[in-house]
Amino acid sequence: MWSPIYTAILKNKFILIACLIILGYLMPYYILGADTHIRVHDNLDSNIVWYKMIAESGNIFSMPYTEFDNVINGLPRSSLPSGLDAMVWLYVLFGPFPAYVINQTVMRFVAFFGMYLLLKKTVLPHIRSTWIWVGVALGFSLLPYWPSGELSIAGLPLALHIFLTIRSRAEHTPKIYWMIIFLFPFFSSFILTFVFFLSLIGLLWLVDLIRSKDFNLPFFLAIFVMSSLYLIKNYLVIYSMFVSSSFTSHRDELDLGHKDLQGTLELFLENFYHGHTHDMDLHFQLIYPVVGLALLVAAVCKLKPKWLVWCLVANALLSLIYAFWYWEGMRLLKDNFMVANTFNFSRIHFLHPMFWYICFALALAVLWKHVRFGRVLVALLIVGQCVLLFPLNEEHKYAEIGTPTFNEFYSTALFQEIEDYIGKDLSDYRIVSVAMHPTIAQYNGFYTLDTYNTSYPLAYKKKFRKVIAPELEESPTLENYYDTWGSRAYMFVSDIGKHYLFTKNSKRVIEDLDINTKALKELGGDYVFSALPIKNHGEIDLTFKKAFENKQSPWKVYLYKIK
Repeated sequence: MWSPIYTAILKNKFILIACLIILGYLMPYYILGADTHIRVHDNLDSNIVWYKMIAESGNIFSMPYTEFDNVINGLPRSSLPSGLDAMVWLYVLFGPFPAYVINQTVMRFVAFFGMYLLLKKTVLPHIRSTWIWVGVALGFSLLPYWPSGELSIAGLPLALHIFLTIRSRAEHTPKIYWMIIFLFPFFSSFILTFVFFLSLIGLLWLVDLIRSKDFNLPFFLAIFVMSSLYLIKNYLVIYSMFVSSSFTSHRDELDLGHKDLQGTLELFLENFYHGHTHDMDLHFQLIYPVVGLALLVAAVCKLKPKWLVWCLVANALLSLIYAFWYWEGMRLLKDNFMVANTFNFSRIHFLHPMFWYICFALALAVLWKHVRFGRVLVALLIVGQCVLLFPLNEEHKYAEIGTPTFNEFYSTALFQEIEDYIGKDLSDYRIVSVAMHPTIAQYNGFYTLDTYNTSYPLAYKKKFRKVIAPELEESPTLENYYDTWGSRAYMFVSDIGKHYLFTKNSKRVIEDLDINTKALKELGGDYVFSALPIKNHGEIDLTFKKAFENKQSPWKVYLYKIK
């Protein structure tokens, strides 16, 4: 009985070791629970609350014109994720933090096995090196993925492997691959990555058709089915953009991309060398030199590593497209075509991690075969890359930075005290937050006039601007930030800029808050929550009521009533 099990373990020992390392990477979530430090930017300050809001609203499958009264007096349903997003249902079934942990776990293991299969079956089937297949896949699985992206980046290698398998095996493709094709859209984002991925796969199908005159129906159907499912999933966005005439998004007046040619080229080099915060792949420290060394070895040995060169060129092109989307010359296109302005085509760079780790594997294969002691060198390089990546698990990274844990960020007990003190039903008054993220109040059930959403009514953006106009006039940086982008409709303060994490130990004081209190009152504002004391509160028609703090929360919240 034990012999077959022992044989299987021995045969797959490297995979088992990799899985144990991934579990070690995930352990802080399971041991510390909601006392884990996790990412704030585009995470605690936004997506987590959006999913929670939908899960608790009873409006998961409501019509696009349904409004959430607890945000900006009526945030359209189409501004929040689709009810067909698997993450929404994780929040419904398990609650915010357990859903977050499940998502992290799924991302890591899909990333590992997807990259493993891609390398073993498709990219490097001729290199019988479990070290390379498993090692590179392990490195890919440990990347600091943007959490709310789900499988948008982490799942790309698996998706690529499946599509290339369908392309080559057609009707003989394993049925489970078709099941995964069907499930993928519900666990990933079309807008973030798969619109680009499917476009490239569609282009590959078209090139095949032209070159071989083979329609390849299964390959075409796979592309068609996945694309159709994404369109169905994103029915809210499609309705609001192309059907509804009553909703004009603030994105219609985006004014991004005014870099001159020199600035654009600098952005290209920055992205090519170091990547982007939402798709960090840490290729610069080790992968980049390894690719360079492999190309040198190939030149000396008179090899033609065409796939390595093509992948490197692909990475350069992705960075170039990303940079040129911000080039001032693109304004002509953006100003004349709505989709070119409202849709962020620069996100194509989210394909970078997959291509960089394919590059890494191809480069290691060259060293493995053509360098003396190449196998030892490859093992050391793989270990080195994983050593670089492992400390980037959220608990270690953000504990070092000093940002709050999940529980600390939302501080539910502290905000319950504030709710009890005000003593009215939450729906009977509206609040704004100063020097802190409005999602903290939103998470705790307060009705907010400020928000962070990727799309909300343009008319509201203009109304809210009247409230913060005096502060924007004092800071060209904040004025440009709000007017050209504006997804953060925050109570900006010129003296503190884009900083919203002031703890109770902060000595900062807002000396002269310059807001239009009358405009705030007209929006329905009743209270101001501030993480810092507002010295001139009396001069702007605010009455100080009480400061709230407790031992568990990092915040001290100053409550002001609007006269």
